[in-house]
Amino acid sequence: MNTSGKLLLIAFSLSVFACKQGKKAEVNDASAGIGAIENAILAQDTSFYYIDTKNYFANEKVEDLAIGVFDSGTGGLTVLDALVQYDKNNNTNAQVGEDGNPDFNKENFIYLADQANMPYGNYFKANKTDLLKEHIIKDTQFLLGQKYYANSADNNFQTNKQKIKAIVIACNTATAYGQEDVDAFMAKTGLNIPVIGVINAGSRGTLQKIAKDESGAIGVFATVGTVASNGYGKTLLKMAKEQGYTGDIQIFNQGGHGVAEAVDGEPDFINRKLAQPREDYRGPSLTNNDFKIDKTLMDVYNFNFDHGKMLCDGKSGDDCNVLQINDTENYVRYHLVSLMEQIRKSEKPQPLKALVLGCTHYPYLVKEINKVLTELYNYKGKDGKYIYRNLMIAKVNIINPAEYVAKELYDALKKNNHFNNNGDMRSKSEFYISVPNLANSNVKADAEGRFTYDYKYGRNAGEIQQYVKVVPFNKTNISVETLDRFKSAIPTTFEMIKNFNGTNKKLEETPNNDRIN
Repeated sequence: MNTSGKLLLIAFSLSVFACKQGKKAEVNDASAGIGAIENAILAQDTSFYYIDTKNYFANEKVEDLAIGVFDSGTGGLTVLDALVQYDKNNNTNAQVGEDGNPDFNKENFIYLADQANMPYGNYFKANKTDLLKEHIIKDTQFLLGQKYYANSADNNFQTNKQKIKAIVIACNTATAYGQEDVDAFMAKTGLNIPVIGVINAGSRGTLQKIAKDESGAIGVFATVGTVASNGYGKTLLKMAKEQGYTGDIQIFNQGGHGVAEAVDGEPDFINRKLAQPREDYRGPSLTNNDFKIDKTLMDVYNFNFDHGKMLCDGKSGDDCNVLQINDTENYVRYHLVSLMEQIRKSEKPQPLKALVLGCTHYPYLVKEINKVLTELYNYKGKDGKYIYRNLMIAKVNIINPAEYVAKELYDALKKNNHFNNNGDMRSKSEFYISVPNLANSNVKADAEGRFTYDYKYGRNAGEIQQYVKVVPFNKTNISVETLDRFKSAIPTTFEMIKNFNGTNKKLEETPNNDRIN
């Protein structure tokens, strides 16, 4: 038999074997990557994650359904707040122009913070991108579905969460690593539900701040995972080329290691109860090779050492052999100095003209970011000369991609004629958060009931377990510091959260002293 004949025989034998395997071969294929969770959602009607997509809209008016928004934590509430505040169109005739009435006023929102599995930015570094993608598909499943738990101790899930008609991925890392997977998954569902991500919208908004014949640097301040994906860099340069930009557009990425974690109070990165350094710290330090605090730049960092905001084993910053950041503004200081040093040391640098907040947690820190940028613009070295003034404009444009996400969502609803006339975002929106499922014997948690770091990033994709329970926001799962930040930074959304806690029947079993007020 010649070579061609042998190859045909092998191919025929393999095809016969595959046919004999039947469903077994299909299950094995599904266990790879995110196939397993997709299979559970779409094909396994006994799975907790199953959704009957064929009858999803049965007895439902699509326009009356909610808009789903998810993030790895509470940072995505800054995106939701941008949606809540958005007023660029007339609500009566849909013509362009503000009318003093928010464009999504009659929409209901469902917000999910996957707090138990955050920060998403660290999965890439742990070589667990496949697990991250699985989390993202599970986030999508939660928004599509109707299941949730009344509280973390409840072992019987409820089934009356609102369904959705649109999805906003309010997380830069999830958009960078998972939007293509979410798009592909939604295509498999057969549901005509638009998916809006933050990176494309943010990139378009950034380029609007630079003239087409102008040169300049764009800083991307994002999580380590988002920076590693180069999602913004690729998108910005691609859009600049497509739109005919002729200037020298330079992109500088700064992975904000520890910033989002500090905002959400992750104990591996911030612990306000401490006054001395600790062994389990994972943020920038004198010995962290990836994110090293440079002692020669201590004057430039201008860290605040008051009240344990920096943890030091000496009497002052100069005496520290162990130095740990323990305050959100100090995290901002470290990373913005690192960004400007990166620009300073580059070849033929252009001045920084825009800073993209490539993580939804960072808009909470706009005040601190502007403060530090102003300090750096005015900083003089020992010789009395400005160090960074020729490397940045006096007022760097701070880009919050959320403002541009709102426009894309509006356009999608308008295109499909899916605006709601019966909803009320202030009284009918719902807010959920994931917590470790301690009823699962495989889960490993610390003394505070959170996943241990090793367990969080040591799990494997394809093991379709209920690692988490998704429960409504309340005071047991949102810290006082975080609630205070909501109240000052996103007051309208904070009022929506309070309304959900105060009037929604889904919190009937929540004690009054655990409700957010």
